[in-house]
Amino acid sequence: MAHIRTYRTPVKMGNWFEEQRLKEDEVKEHLEKKERGELAGQKMDFLKENILKPVKFSVTNDGTLHFGDIVMLVNMGGGNRECSAVSINADVNSLTKIPSPSIQAPCAVSAVRSVQPCTRTAFVITSVDGSPEGSTLHFEQSFALKTTSGFARGLYLTSDLQSFQKCAKKSRLQEVSLEDSDSFLSWWKIVYFDPQERLEYEGLPVPANVKVLIVHCKTNQALAVLGDQVLWTMYGKEYELTAHTFLDSHKAEQDNNHWILCTADPAGDGLSEVMLTFNFTVNPPTPLHS
Repeated sequence: MAHIRTYRTPVKMGNWFEEQRLKEDEVKEHLEKKERGELAGQKMDFLKENILKPVKFSVTNDGTLHFGDIVMLVNMGGGNRECSAVSINADVNSLTKIPSPSIQAPCAVSAVRSVQPCTRTAFVITSVDGSPEGSTLHFEQSFALKTTSGFARGLYLTSDLQSFQKCAKKSRLQEVSLEDSDSFLSWWKIVYFDPQERLEYEGLPVPANVKVLIVHCKTNQALAVLGDQVLWTMYGKEYELTAHTFLDSHKAEQDNNHWILCTADPAGDGLSEVMLTFNFTVNPPTPLHS
């Protein structure tokens, strides 16, 4: 007779009261988080809405770069790499509400394949030696690269010597990240890409939208993008970014280290025509004398 049901279907068994209260608490907590905008989906939408917001890049009228210019750092690709740009690799865990909604430091960086002018890819050329804003940036002159103010908080592109505790996630090379403090670790310099003509260009104004090297002042390692190290982020497939100088058999830096500091088109059509058409010329520019 043990198999015969001695109770009706509506009869509740076990810890039914506790389970009911737990479900009610879960629903209540979910609604409270939704009201505060703390659900994972809401955080992701908020992050993408702000970090992908279009940014107006600086226009150069004399063909050179200046302190205070808002630019995008673009690598034209090569081999197994597509064209990519240095970008903020922030996720929902990078968000903070204090003192205002923004990303928090330290924050990772990566090379995004979608070359679009937005908060995520915008960097400001910042003086570290007292040069006034608007003055011309010269080859071998120290400067800093920081994100835009507001949601991106003006974080500095920073690097330091690699160690077992601090290195790039996949390649284990020298790590590059965003920090909120301005120090010698965030100092960079522009170097002419052709080593045979490097001394000739030292001290001359840096032209915009041409191929150059971005070298870290402390470690003397060049900013590089790694096509064989793929990062899967909330924005899609991207490349790892590191500070490491890749040399060929002629002791010249490889295209992993070649960057274009891209400005806006003077005609007001967004990015410079060079970047819009991806028709970049590798011919060296004419030296610009002060």
